[in-house]
Amino acid sequence: MKNLMIAAALATGIGATAVHAEGHAGSVTLQLQWVTQSQFAGYYVALDKGFYEEEGLDVTILSGGPDIAPPQVLAGGGADVMLNWMPSALAARERGLPVVNIAQPFKTSGLMLTCWKDTGITGVEDFRGKTIGVWFFGNEYPFLSWMSQVGIPTEGGEDGVTVLKQGFNVDPLLNREADCISTMTYNEYGQVLDAGVDPDELVTFMYEDQGVATLEDGMYVLEENLEDPVFVDNMVRFVRASMRGWKYAEENVEEAAGIVVDNDETGTQSEQAQIRMMTEIAKLTAGSDGALDEADYERTVATLLGGGSDPVITVAPEGAWTSVITDQALQ
Repeated sequence: MKNLMIAAALATGIGATAVHAEGHAGSVTLQLQWVTQSQFAGYYVALDKGFYEEEGLDVTILSGGPDIAPPQVLAGGGADVMLNWMPSALAARERGLPVVNIAQPFKTSGLMLTCWKDTGITGVEDFRGKTIGVWFFGNEYPFLSWMSQVGIPTEGGEDGVTVLKQGFNVDPLLNREADCISTMTYNEYGQVLDAGVDPDELVTFMYEDQGVATLEDGMYVLEENLEDPVFVDNMVRFVRASMRGWKYAEENVEEAAGIVVDNDETGTQSEQAQIRMMTEIAKLTAGSDGALDEADYERTVATLLGGGSDPVITVAPEGAWTSVITDQALQ
């Protein structure tokens, strides 16, 4: 599926984006990874509080969804910048879509495994013989790399783990189809608690603590557009205003959540849920001024190269990130 999405992106014509960037001074379109929620609060806050306007920018934020592939939108010229997890972005780059990370608002990963405590799981070695829910479409690689590093097979059996392809809900855990499932600190874990599960019934494993966390929610553009000084100037102002929005959101959680709800055109997001999400998101963006930490990048690349027999990338990428934008934006 991942390859099909990237192939479709390439088929739409990368050259269209260079044309799109020219002559659009002061205009920026951002493609989100998912539906409107507090995961993207910094951008909505920057828009609502006039931070983009103060930079002379007219910013359009495009919501995502299950049928929207941000790399495809970027390649087709439908957006100037996209948000993406680095595994997805680097996989796209290796397959011919030259995306470049220009800023990294998320310092820490929110990915974890959430397990039933009564399964007897207390440590990683207890995963053997258990069923574990894993997201795919590129999100499986941190897990596969983790298991490869600790020597636990992922083909099932008493000595290995049985991998359950998990949808974007927590039903496999609640229905006891899986002993553990993938969760984000700011989303699915809360859904498990909302279902009536006490935290004492659970045991969790943060990918950050296991040394296999990969960078999430970075800003990516097409490499060729960085040759256009008008585009670069737009991105400098966009990153500066966006990071201002993120820091405001961190310090004003409830207001930021309210702004997100106001921008949710579907009307399905509740303010209470978005406050909880924003509270957790603030922990992940804390400590980042938008500049990518090269050590975090190198750890991500090592994790993606270490995915066992099916690594997400096969060679260490070159030119996949740049500090050109943040060096100017953060002066």
